[in-house]
Amino acid sequence: MKKKFVSAMMAAMMLVLAGCGNGSTETDVDKAPVQTEEAVAGSQEEAATEKINEERTTLTVGFDAGFPPYGYMDDNGEYVGFDLDLAQEVCNRNGWELIKQPIDWAAKDMELSSGTIDCIWNGFTINGRENDYTWSVPYVNNKQVIVVRADSDIKDQAGLAGKIVGVQQDSSALAALEEAPGADLAATFAGMEQYADYNTAFMDLEAGAIDALAVDIGVASYQIASRGEGFTILEQELASEQYGIGFLLGNEALKDAVEGTLMEMVEDGTFAEIVDKYSDYGMSGLVCLE
Repeated sequence: MKKKFVSAMMAAMMLVLAGCGNGSTETDVDKAPVQTEEAVAGSQEEAATEKINEERTTLTVGFDAGFPPYGYMDDNGEYVGFDLDLAQEVCNRNGWELIKQPIDWAAKDMELSSGTIDCIWNGFTINGRENDYTWSVPYVNNKQVIVVRADSDIKDQAGLAGKIVGVQQDSSALAALEEAPGADLAATFAGMEQYADYNTAFMDLEAGAIDALAVDIGVASYQIASRGEGFTILEQELASEQYGIGFLLGNEALKDAVEGTLMEMVEDGTFAEIVDKYSDYGMSGLVCLE
């Protein structure tokens, strides 16, 4: 009888002590980890990206069809190029159909905002546009240069004074010549001719209709390799910049899906293989993803 009484008292004491350890009783809810706002946001973004992958069947890429080696029409009438090759591999891995949509470069923002295209992927400069789009990681280090005919008396930027210089409309080269310090250089020109595409600009340069051309180094290298030895690049650059994939501002889910696949391509060596395909145009020295 005494043993039963003692056992009952000990059980009661243990219940009391369990409830008094820190003045509260711990529950399963108390044991659950507290999620931060960042963690919740991250989970939501991951879910949105997964939904994009599950529901999307196509990816429409807007590009300038006269911007080799990034995007252009080949001799067979097919749209090809470094950026389009990257986009094709991204689509292949996600089970999407790649829709190559050539656009008027000056109308690219309208094409993106209207939903005609899903992204701008074609030697698209991040610098100066950081807050205008949702950007992928940069993948190319680019620079703006001046191209002249090989027989030209223009040997440096000082020699551009009093000359007619060509540039593409709404391009990074144009921006470089409209802002300091490039604007000071442009003020010495006799005139600046704007072109819708660089193919026409190079034909005018070859014919002598313009004296020089401000252009991306990759495009310059491609055109010189394609057209022969009739051109030269001045040593001093106009500006340096980086290329990225531009998505509609706020479209983080699609950006994450495309960028995630691009990084997988970097890790498994496929990105490097595509770079090697365009090594004759100097692409190996421009890419910044390894």
